[in-house]
Amino acid sequence: MKSEELFAYAKNYLPGGVNSPVRAFKPYPFFASKAEGSRLFSVDGNSYIDYCLAYGPLVLGHAYPPVVDAVKKQLLKGSAYGVPTENEIKLAKEVIKRIPCAEMVRFVNSGTEATMSAIRLARAVTGKKKIVKFEGAYHGAHDYVLVKSGSGAIGLPDSPGVPEETTENTILIPFNNKEAVSDLFNRESEDLAAIILEPVMGNVGCIPPKKGYLEFLRKITSENNVILIFDEVITGFRIDAGGAQEYFGVTPDLVTLGKVLGGGFPMGALAGKKEFMERIAPSGDVYQAGTFNGNPISITAGLETLKHLDRKFYQESEKKGLKMRRGLQDILHDLSLEYQVVGLSSMFQLYFTPSEVWDYSQAKTADTDKFAQYFHSLLSADVFVMPSQFECCFISKAHSLDDIEVTLEAMSDAVLTAEKKI
Repeated sequence: MKSEELFAYAKNYLPGGVNSPVRAFKPYPFFASKAEGSRLFSVDGNSYIDYCLAYGPLVLGHAYPPVVDAVKKQLLKGSAYGVPTENEIKLAKEVIKRIPCAEMVRFVNSGTEATMSAIRLARAVTGKKKIVKFEGAYHGAHDYVLVKSGSGAIGLPDSPGVPEETTENTILIPFNNKEAVSDLFNRESEDLAAIILEPVMGNVGCIPPKKGYLEFLRKITSENNVILIFDEVITGFRIDAGGAQEYFGVTPDLVTLGKVLGGGFPMGALAGKKEFMERIAPSGDVYQAGTFNGNPISITAGLETLKHLDRKFYQESEKKGLKMRRGLQDILHDLSLEYQVVGLSSMFQLYFTPSEVWDYSQAKTADTDKFAQYFHSLLSADVFVMPSQFECCFISKAHSLDDIEVTLEAMSDAVLTAEKKI
């Protein structure tokens, strides 16, 4: 079966024909057959230069041989034990060595589990209920954070099945806005348990923090007994060895990790100050558990992946990212278009809007119809980026400078096509 037939068939068995909403796009998604290096191959016989990279985990590229070899060896020893392994300690020590705020680690199975546990821990530590998140930020699919803007700053459920009382303690404010934070703290600081944020918003495109903003959040939370949580499921180990907290020089109280940490296998983690982490069961009273926590396959893949993320890796990532972003800017300049090229390190995105993008409301000014044309034009040129304007694209170690050159040529045609067809 080819992709079109498989998609029609899949809709009989999978809601919408896929297992995650972001994988669906019109008229139908292509189905993968295999992947290697910077390439993703479809059942239709196409080979795509891949900038989705499974939505971020694959910093080394697909099927990176040392990771594959390490996992093969572990599989022969068993895939799950239900008891501890020495490698869990080794990976925890590696996380602690790299991540500034990490003094202890709890491995879980996904970013969603990590953020849910971080919020629970913050509430337990502070004895307060309310949490603050930023408009447009995604912290997983659990009820605490699956919210949209309501009246004032109060969050309303963003999905049927989420009770309003579940989100009544979740407050939404705009990103990169110091005044909104100050106003909120003046009103409700005594009730706030935590602020959770993506230091670089990677689920509404790619929005970096303004200069001084993270420092401001660190100061105001410290002064008001509010836990600062960095959600680094995307940025952790991608933009620097110590994630965004090393990149920007700001240390939170807790951090959530995922994606890169699992080396292409399901993995999440919660890490932070020892005094907080020791509240987690069984050493403390905050419950968190999971059959596959610290799964030996994921742990092995994560350990092997981190071995290859050295200073040279980050220097090369920066070089490739700059080449991509500057190339896109040159394309826009040549076409006299004032759209926004954003990103840092190996992350990038193109917003089809003339407005600068520093928060969710500005991101929403982007022309999604033009982006859809751009996406499909790239796909026809064998370049795969995320199908949504509001996702971030990624570059891996496996991407060559030639890959980027070929991609920029396709992007030039794709931007021009998007302008002509709308």
